[in-house]
Amino acid sequence: MTDGGLILVVEDSEEDTEAIQRALSRSHPFLDLEFAPRSEDVLSRLLDPAARTPDLLLLDLNMPGMDGLTLLSSLRAHTACASLTVVVFTSSTASAEEDACYAAGADSYIYKPVNFELFQTVLRGAVDFWLPRAADGAVTAAPPAAPPA
Repeated sequence: MTDGGLILVVEDSEEDTEAIQRALSRSHPFLDLEFAPRSEDVLSRLLDPAARTPDLLLLDLNMPGMDGLTLLSSLRAHTACASLTVVVFTSSTASAEEDACYAAGADSYIYKPVNFELFQTVLRGAVDFWLPRAADGAVTAAPPAAPPA
């Protein structure tokens, strides 16, 4: 289990925010969590030199205003955010959205399970996999999907 580090969670749903907080506080009690309910606020927060740099960004796609995919593209366009580990954690099961996220530079795309126990297990696995890689600087984005043959 990995403890320590900061995860910035971009999530507009209060219900999902509470579930994420509950799940990660159980599996990673020493992990710092910061929540941003609006995508529009995230880029300026990440570019603020006085703000602590997160080790991992957990990103919802379906948000009011700027959606998660637009935010992801904006993040990857800034050199200060280009190496930030971004895990898309969404209820969207559309393969076109998944492909678009990988093409925009997502490191991982994970579906939000409805069952809380599975939700907690999936989150724990994502954090255990990605957080050490982010800390070591060994993160490389998943390759874009291959074009159809």
